[in-house]
Amino acid sequence: MTNSFPNPIRVMLVDDHAMVRRGLATILKIFDDFELAGEAENGLAAVQLCDKTVPDVVLMDMVMPEMDGASATRIICEKYPQVQVIALSSFKEGDLVKNALEAGAIGFLMKDVSADELARAIRAAHAGRATLSPAAAQALVDTANQPPTPGLDLTEREREVLALMVEGLNNTQIAGKLTVSPSTIKSHVSNVLAKLGVASRTEAVTLALRNRIIS
Repeated sequence: MTNSFPNPIRVMLVDDHAMVRRGLATILKIFDDFELAGEAENGLAAVQLCDKTVPDVVLMDMVMPEMDGASATRIICEKYPQVQVIALSSFKEGDLVKNALEAGAIGFLMKDVSADELARAIRAAHAGRATLSPAAAQALVDTANQPPTPGLDLTEREREVLALMVEGLNNTQIAGKLTVSPSTIKSHVSNVLAKLGVASRTEAVTLALRNRIIS
């Protein structure tokens, strides 16, 4: 199909569902300033197709077999900095949004986006401007406001001590195992309890198991 627009924005579609790609392709046809540059069913195929077509904008699904959207986005953005990627997803988990943006995506939209909203996002991306759907923005805020995972600030030695506490060893036994004095272990245990925000060894062990602090 020959596009009547002099310099149409060439858009590549990446989604593992053919029906989704067909729906997106239909939306592109509504607007004179868009041209379908190609379709890929997973991240790996997207990277390969990008090598051949070098589109202006890629609409990238995030959850796909072979290679996920974030991995494909990272590769495409590194190889072709001029190509803009908009992440499209049915899921609005904060980590998914964060991973997409960190990989280099310029936008994140939900798949229930309207044709006009999608068109505006594609034009904005082509002009180097970011677009984030309200649901994606809220997911990012929610993720940022979550309390940090407990145990991230434990030293390597404190982790060792905690692991032995999980095994049920007392301070004297831990001291013997690590060949240090019991008073040193007592100090480590105090630090572990303080950093985990708990009052007892039992609470520390429970928290360690629940949050998989000890591998």
